[in-house]
Amino acid sequence: MKTSADPIRRCILSGDREPRGELIRLALGPDGQVLPDIRAKAPGRGAWIGVRRSELDAANAKGKLRGALARAFKTNELTIPTDLGTRIADQLQRAFLDRLGLESKAGKIVNGTERVEKAARAGQVHLLLHASDAGTDGARKLAQAWRVGRDREGSGEEGLALPLPRTILSLALGRENVVHIAVTDPAAAVRVRDALDRWRHFIGPDLTTEPCETASQGASALPAAAGSTSGSAENDEEIE
Repeated sequence: MKTSADPIRRCILSGDREPRGELIRLALGPDGQVLPDIRAKAPGRGAWIGVRRSELDAANAKGKLRGALARAFKTNELTIPTDLGTRIADQLQRAFLDRLGLESKAGKIVNGTERVEKAARAGQVHLLLHASDAGTDGARKLAQAWRVGRDREGSGEEGLALPLPRTILSLALGRENVVHIAVTDPAAAVRVRDALDRWRHFIGPDLTTEPCETASQGASALPAAAGSTSGSAENDEEIE
């Protein structure tokens, strides 16, 4: 989660300044290898990026990333994996799935069409998610129930289609055939949405799967909320 109190960091590639929770930290390992540190917990100096994966991959291929990292880490003795973008995307996906799993174990997630619909009509759903291979009719039905439960009929608001199929979601939650997910706790919904937004921002629209409903690409009705980013890292450049 991000707050107005988040330290501001500068993307080494674009030069844009953003709250730390919206960027990805890169750390320099003892062997000089540049590694993703998405939880921002690795010791030592860090470098921050806020660009999409396609831009990072292009900068890596052209040598622009090496120059920016050499300046950030103040050394030329570094090795950048050619698959750095893939590693970051994989870690962001894992962080999102881990968050879903934690919220599920805490009893803040329900799945199954009937249970999701019941919770939605009761106004208990704060975030509605669908697997990438969810059926259009099922997603539309649950979205309607969600709007009814929140007195927002006619708004056209939909849940969010995830760039993940039901098989992956089922493994993450330790349940069978997870197609639709409802987050029933407001704070949990913010945490899940933050992890999802961070991942989707990095991989970009070109690398996400087609949603089960076009309107799912838009923001859900979950409002922006305050919180704090997890983890901390020392010796990074802070921009006032």
